[in-house]
Amino acid sequence: MQYLYNLSNASLTLRVVEYFSRNDFSIDYITVINQFHGWIINVKIKSFVSIQKDKDIRALLNEFGIIYSPSEVISKVLSSLESGQSVINVMERYKVAVVSHGRPQPYEIEVFRQNYIRGLGYCPQNLA
Repeated sequence: MQYLYNLSNASLTLRVVEYFSRNDFSIDYITVINQFHGWIINVKIKSFVSIQKDKDIRALLNEFGIIYSPSEVISKVLSSLESGQSVINVMERYKVAVVSHGRPQPYEIEVFRQNYIRGLGYCPQNLA
């Protein structure tokens, strides 16, 4: 199962990643990408989930964001990461901020958020 969503800010993104890290899912990987207008989260679950779990996951994701239709660049980013290319190489090649890729890591999002805010000197809406 795979879920690809656009979320408006860091707080919602953290809540989603924490949800997947706390619950018993067989996560293959979660990719979190920050863009100026929001956050993209791609969740890939290794095994089949029950219909009820799928509904629960979709309900949570629909409450916090919207289904994302990736641009050509984001499609290439996601494909490159899925094929095992390093996060650093993918970020350099496509000029995107891949905040996290792999096991759910809420602290990576928080560290990115704090460092970005510190660098700017203020907190933009998508990092709230």
